[in-house]
Amino acid sequence: MNWIILTVLIIVMIFGLVVFRGAPYVPSRKLLIRQALKELYPLTNKDVLVDIGSGDGVALRVASKLGARAVGYEINPILVIISRFLSRKDKRVTVRLADFWLTRLPDDTTVVYVFLVDHYMEKVKKRMQSEADRLEHPIHMISLGFDMDGIKPIKTVGAYHLYLFGPLQSGKAQV
Repeated sequence: MNWIILTVLIIVMIFGLVVFRGAPYVPSRKLLIRQALKELYPLTNKDVLVDIGSGDGVALRVASKLGARAVGYEINPILVIISRFLSRKDKRVTVRLADFWLTRLPDDTTVVYVFLVDHYMEKVKKRMQSEADRLEHPIHMISLGFDMDGIKPIKTVGAYHLYLFGPLQSGKAQV
């Protein structure tokens, strides 16, 4: 009986501590994600979607079905296991136990999907600009539920907003 209580406490602590690095786990609705991806940023097989706080991987699997390669960053080890299990047959889905704030985006990232609480939006805005500058190519970002101060979305569908971050300076000479 004590091991059951201990296991429950550990699970509660893992899910609770994650909130200090991003958003709490909230299951995503596949239909809404599919609609947002089709209407805001139609994915192709040339796209790489990165889901920050990928949870159980629903957005990753939807992106893959729409043709993109999908990479999830998740700091909750329980959700990483669940997501890897649910995505095990999909070769275009990768789930990493990683903290977005400490991990670089893959070099071929074209779009980032985020669901963060409001007080992290300024931090993610700075991070996205930094990554666009580092990668020297534009990165689109789809945000669920929260606006970015000072940046107008390119398009909005329901609670989803599409933003574009372009590199501010390029280290490559322009001819």
